[in-house]
Amino acid sequence: MLYPFSHAHDGGVDADTAKAVEALRRERGLGVSAAVNELIRRALLAQGPSKPFVAQTFRLGIAIDVSNVADALDLLEGPSAR
Repeated sequence: MLYPFSHAHDGGVDADTAKAVEALRRERGLGVSAAVNELIRRALLAQGPSKPFVAQTFRLGIAIDVSNVADALDLLEGPSAR
């Protein structure tokens, strides 16, 4: 027996979402978790691939190599600052 999702949820889900979960459960005979996961997957696929993150870089005009933070701190503060 499948109980309607709208009667089981605690109010933390919007009414339109509960309605979509319940419709998919009835249509495909799914449990709540399976229906929610299916709806999430559909939404993610509809968005398409995301753009890769590209960090913005800026020339700082500094005269030391800061690619190794520990070495840079040793140079600036001295090894005894650890």
